[in-house]
Amino acid sequence: MILVVGHFRLPPERMAEARPMMRRVIEETRREAGCRAYSYAEDVLEPGLIHVSEAWDSAEALATHFTMPHMRRWQEERVPLGLSDRDIVRYEVTGAEPL
Repeated sequence: MILVVGHFRLPPERMAEARPMMRRVIEETRREAGCRAYSYAEDVLEPGLIHVSEAWDSAEALATHFTMPHMRRWQEERVPLGLSDRDIVRYEVTGAEPL
């Protein structure tokens, strides 16, 4: 399994404009083959700080995700929104246990 975790920032005054775009990419991504989970969450204490959390069946499924039309559209849309401080990391998970 592949986990993707990280964050990016959007100007707080652009969040209302960004939410429908983020909603669209989340909904479409969740329908992709190999996607187990995909979410963005705005930080409660830092407006505009968006936490990213994803789970994928394989590296191949994740690679395919980046070629999808909705992802390419989001990559183009987010630049004029002022996306910054993007720090997202991919982890390969070999085991898990409940906490």
